[in-house]
Amino acid sequence: MNLPENYIPILIQAGVGLGFVIVSLLGAHFLGPQQKKGNSVKNSSWECGIPVEGNARTPFSIKYFLTAVLFVLFDIEIVFFYPYAVNFREFGMEGFLAVLTFVAIFFVAFFYVWKRGALDWDK
Repeated sequence: MNLPENYIPILIQAGVGLGFVIVSLLGAHFLGPQQKKGNSVKNSSWECGIPVEGNARTPFSIKYFLTAVLFVLFDIEIVFFYPYAVNFREFGMEGFLAVLTFVAIFFVAFFYVWKRGALDWDK
């Protein structure tokens, strides 16, 4: 199979990334601390020296996760504005219309989320 020369650096980087993941997982497994089986006091959970109260598996409200996902979504939107802000003169009217379309799509998403009540903590 003949690969174009453009793909060789991509394959090298993918191999290095995969190798790093494999070495990290194996290193953590073999070099990390080994837990003993059983229900001893040493293996129990402690928080700042105070015994644990209740179950650690208490479910969180879905609002917490929804707010986190929405924050990441709209935060990433801001990251995409940076290249436009740096080069807005070079993009001209075509770039302005592209960014305007991008913003319009996110405003539609924002109003959808707002109307669905995802931003209301009282519900």
